[in-house]
Amino acid sequence: MLALSRKLQESVIIGDNIEITVLSISKDQVKIGINAPKSVSIHRKEIYLQIQEENQQAAQMDNTAIEKLNNL
Repeated sequence: MLALSRKLQESVIIGDNIEITVLSISKDQVKIGINAPKSVSIHRKEIYLQIQEENQQAAQMDNTAIEKLNNL
């Protein structure tokens, strides 16, 4: 993991086209802005993990359900 220090309104560039800027700092919270192409997905980690879990559940569909769909 790379740890960087940034002050208010300072940025970090990732690759050629992603910029992360510190927008505000309060007691225990930092607000960041992310400027990236629309083709780049950006999620909070807890949402990303939830999406991954739901995708795994969908991929483990019971074979009998697939057979029932094929018989329709």
